Amino acid sequence: MKAEILLARLNELRKDASEDPEDLEYLSLHHAFCFISYKISDFQAYLDDAFKNGE
Repeated sequence: MKAEILLARLNELRKDASEDPEDLEYLSLHHAFCFISYKISDFQAYLDDAFKNGE
């Protein structure tokens, strides 16, 4: 599984959420997207390990 595919889906969900800065769903998606974007290589390593183990 490629990290970019999951990141793209997360971005779609983020864009669909209300951009209300007090909405917990939007804040969760936005900050998860930003953090994973910043740590994309670490996220890819995590996915490689997770899918290798059948998760």
